[in-house]
Amino acid sequence: MTTRTATGRPVAPSAAVREGATIMAVAAAGFIGYAVLFLIRNFSSSFLELGIGHNEVDVSKDQIQQFSPSLYHYISHLQIGLSGFIAATGLAVLLLAVYGVRHGQVWAWIAAVAAPVLALAIALPAHYPWNFDTLGHLGLIYLATLVFVVGALVSGKGLLDARRTVGSW
Repeated sequence: MTTRTATGRPVAPSAAVREGATIMAVAAAGFIGYAVLFLIRNFSSSFLELGIGHNEVDVSKDQIQQFSPSLYHYISHLQIGLSGFIAATGLAVLLLAVYGVRHGQVWAWIAAVAAPVLALAIALPAHYPWNFDTLGHLGLIYLATLVFVVGALVSGKGLLDARRTVGSW
């Protein structure tokens, strides 16, 4: 598929755009996978998020339930909701990468980059003051984010190069 520049001339996305978009999509699938793990752990005996144990939270699932069943259900509902939002963001980014960025759409690249940046900018800072920043907890997200950034840089450079080539600024 080709895209049209502001001058109306068609431009075929470069290999860099296609490869970068594929890398972005793989990382987005990683975000979805993390959300699934997050959801599963909510219903498992561990209850707490991946990489969060007795060093970070000094009570167990059973102790939380015994202390306050309503608090337990509240925490559970937050974890379920958050896993849904993580998965939804991952799906949106995956589709933007595959159907927009891969076809040379700059707007799709901007949206695909902005969504996880916004999510991480809000979510990550809260992990550090209370020592929830364990590698076991954030490691998979850091890895997926690193892969995503590589894909975004590769495809972004390809998009910029294509626009410079046809002079569509």
